Amino acid sequence: MSARTAAAQLRMRTISTAASAAPRGQYAALAAGCVTGISVYAMSQAELESSSSSVISQIDARLSAIEQALGIDFSADLARVQANKKSHPGNRACKFFDEDYFNSLPVAKKKQLIAIAKSGIDNADSGLGAYAMNPTDYEEFHAYLDPIIRDYHGVAPGKKHVNNWSLDGVKGLPADGVLDVKKLGLDTLSMRVRVGRNLADFPLPGAMNKDDRIALENKMREAFAELKKKFGGRYNSLTPGSPDFIDDAEYNRLVKAHIMFKDMAADEYLASAGIASDWPYGRGCYVSEDKGFIIWVGEEDHLRIMCMKKGTVLNDVFDRLKTALDTVESIPGLKFAYSPEYGVVTSCPTNLGTGMRASVHLKIPKLTKGGSDAKAKAVCKPLGLSVRGMGGEHTAIGADGTCDISPSARFCISEAEVITALYTGIRNLKSEEDKL
Repeated sequence: MSARTAAAQLRMRTISTAASAAPRGQYAALAAGCVTGISVYAMSQAELESSSSSVISQIDARLSAIEQALGIDFSADLARVQANKKSHPGNRACKFFDEDYFNSLPVAKKKQLIAIAKSGIDNADSGLGAYAMNPTDYEEFHAYLDPIIRDYHGVAPGKKHVNNWSLDGVKGLPADGVLDVKKLGLDTLSMRVRVGRNLADFPLPGAMNKDDRIALENKMREAFAELKKKFGGRYNSLTPGSPDFIDDAEYNRLVKAHIMFKDMAADEYLASAGIASDWPYGRGCYVSEDKGFIIWVGEEDHLRIMCMKKGTVLNDVFDRLKTALDTVESIPGLKFAYSPEYGVVTSCPTNLGTGMRASVHLKIPKLTKGGSDAKAKAVCKPLGLSVRGMGGEHTAIGADGTCDISPSARFCISEAEVITALYTGIRNLKSEEDKL
């Protein structure tokens, strides 16, 4: 049997499986086309065996049309994977995409894997490019995602994440356990700690449809009613028709105040991953009475929970966030998604583990002289710190040299170690600034 004959047989088996799995009636005409294709294929065996390239080409064309209609023609995406491997070797979604593994999967799993890698396939300049579509993806597609995770976080294969909020015994913690930047010679800073969380009984944002997004928001509205009893405030919804709906003017005011997130539809990476779909349905934010506790709903993760304060003691925002998280998770019907290997489940593998980012706004005018953060980033990297602009990633640093500084690690580091790493990082960075 020729290689082309064997390939045709494999494609026919795949098409047959896909057609049988299609909803009744949806692919009736298509199924008939499949049967016709199979008949032609069967009748042409003798010609195929005698290397009749004309007949093979006809069948190839017919199979391609059926595959495309069934949504199982992956050739364009696979070609882009190979192109991206060559042009952008740092694109992890493509770098670790193994076609042998892909071809070993049933049709439904192939579709899921393409969806996971889609952002990296569409955006060649992605650094990571893969987004989980369901909380179970990290187990179901372990062969693909685990190497990506280990490579990004620099963690050895097999090492498991352990979540721990207790500061007891953490290396670098002051003897009194108080992470007060006054001890480092600093005054009041803008401090923020945030975590990403996803509910275990919903698809992750990339795989959600409009109804899913609205259902999740409605479920969270019940939780916010409980949070209001403890923290006051209100929920602000962007969903048309919601009892908590806010108009464009109020939304823009919240965005300008850095309380609400921007329209995600403009983000091509999130758009390719499906995360930005159905905007603005199911999107909103809860804001406490004192505006020091905020929960975003429907961004990159189901929830982004954050506490912020202007002060000097990092424990204040850390402890308040833990209290808020415990309150949310104690509400009946709310269960966060966790992985036994990776800890907190997030859409993007970069946030796995703690899902936490702890940061301060710190003035480092000497390290940012000339308005560039290049030197600051070079100094911060070996200190285990990340540098961002005052408005977050891809934004400008302050005119006075103020930058957003945070520990880079998220995975295989505990929550307590993250906040302590911020404190020691501030101390080390201030020392570098003072040398200049």
